Amino acid sequence: MKRFKPMPFADPTVFSDEAVAPATSALNADIIAKMTALPDLWAFPPELVRESRRQGKGIFPLQGKSPRAVVIEIEGRQGKVPVRIIAPDKPSGVYMHIHGGGWMFNQSDFQDDTLEKIVAATGMACISVEYRLAPEDPFPAGPDDCEAAALWLIGEGARRFGTDRFFIGGESAGATLSAVTLQRLRDRHGLTPFRGANLIAGCYDLGMTPSARTFNRGKLILTPRDIALFVRAYVPGTVDLRSPDVSPLYGDLKGMPPALLSVGTYDALVDDSVFMAGRWQAAGSEASLTLWPGGCHVFQGFDIPMAHEAFATEIAFFNGH
Repeated sequence: MKRFKPMPFADPTVFSDEAVAPATSALNADIIAKMTALPDLWAFPPELVRESRRQGKGIFPLQGKSPRAVVIEIEGRQGKVPVRIIAPDKPSGVYMHIHGGGWMFNQSDFQDDTLEKIVAATGMACISVEYRLAPEDPFPAGPDDCEAAALWLIGEGARRFGTDRFFIGGESAGATLSAVTLQRLRDRHGLTPFRGANLIAGCYDLGMTPSARTFNRGKLILTPRDIALFVRAYVPGTVDLRSPDVSPLYGDLKGMPPALLSVGTYDALVDDSVFMAGRWQAAGSEASLTLWPGGCHVFQGFDIPMAHEAFATEIAFFNGH
């Protein structure tokens, strides 16, 4: 009888409060104080919240705009899909980035500084998808646009960028959409073109995992109420929340590329990454799970030592594949 080695898992002490660095604790306390003082996000129309974020009034620091970014439009199922491109002269690969924001907020030019750093550290080009947002354009609009962008990259990437070394990934809702896009490419088109998936704090079960339901650390970026209201705005009531096209945790993960799943232990979505990493490996696909002590939801967007370490881990993942 063939014996299997147990799947390695994180040191459980990573979840202890004692493992949290002082800089991380200070950031969390500052975020909770600021978010507690702010008006309720859900009291305002989505477009007003979007405009506020464009003006830099959100919790996450506003990033600068890359002077070399170029926006093109590709054909999607329901019209044109803008794609923002930041590229060096001779790219060593292409990272297809999908932004977060609960399928409702943010946009493709909110991450220019981060994508420029990826370009500098890897030599890859970065493209970011301006997918349609809920509630004006609910599911399946966002996944349709991301699928269209991926198909464009597969068809045009080698000619435009001189390489077919492709990666995909994103933060929060962007990680969810990345996993959905990978499954769509394989199931609808027979394509598995990506060398790796960089999945940061995704929501992989929109029916809400235990940590998403029971998170009780206050207004630390994302609360159970926020998750439930994001899902309500994004997914029509007639759609099964366990559909793999909505919740990729329930999909067939065979043939997926190597994945780096990253999440903070003070993130309401920590179970999503833990569960997805297990399912990814159970399907025979390579997955690395990095758990960051005390990290809030997408802590990588803040200037703290742990965020710099997490970024270095992502760069090592890209350069290693």
